Amino acid sequence: MNGLSTSNAVSLVLPPEEGGSQAVKVQLKLRDMILAGELDAGARITELAVAERLGVSRTPIRAALMRLAQEGLLQAWPSGGYAVRTFSERDAADAIELRGAIEGLAAQWAAQRGADPQAMAQASACLDQIDAVLQASQLTDEGFSHYVLLNGRFHQILADLCGSEFLRPELERVASMPFASPSGFVLAQANSPQARDMLIVAQDQHRQVLDAIACREGARAEAIMREHSRLAQRNLREAMHSPDSVPGGRLIRRPH
Repeated sequence: MNGLSTSNAVSLVLPPEEGGSQAVKVQLKLRDMILAGELDAGARITELAVAERLGVSRTPIRAALMRLAQEGLLQAWPSGGYAVRTFSERDAADAIELRGAIEGLAAQWAAQRGADPQAMAQASACLDQIDAVLQASQLTDEGFSHYVLLNGRFHQILADLCGSEFLRPELERVASMPFASPSGFVLAQANSPQARDMLIVAQDQHRQVLDAIACREGARAEAIMREHSRLAQRNLREAMHSPDSVPGGRLIRRPH
């Protein structure tokens, strides 16, 4: 088991910094290790083991582990410490559907309340950049990576359009699950002949929801975002045949 033990720890010393910044660095490092499969599902993680491996004090480590538990990647052990969580395929599907529901509500509120024109312009400019990426008849790995960044940016802007300080944290929480993020399965489909076609469909839905918001059509905007999440549901089912192609895919349990 690839747990964080003190006996076989590899030195990954991080430079000393303020507690808050250091906690974020520890959080990101551990998160990358979990998603890359460097820590097995169910592997136990303790503050002391992380402290010895990363060369930092236990205070930022404690904060980082708590944040990862709040994200849902870790679960606390009654006897102390944490374990890397596992998820059923249904858990992953539920997370994707929940993201679609919250994004749908965000789009509905943006349409009903009226979105900030500057933010709408930023969203439109982001989609123009995605259009430029999708102009290529065949996307390279670099093209897919660029799409992932732009797609994530568009979804962030969309979350801001409704102007709710209560909704965005909830959306960020559910989207922090690797398989529920807006681009969670994009790279997993990179080698599929239908990959570019699916991205074009997704991009059309992006355009449609922005148009619905501009036209103040709340119900239409919500329906589009719920439908948008169904693309990810389809990708989830296909990606389960190759879990290593999905960040965090090894955390999803397959039925026996």
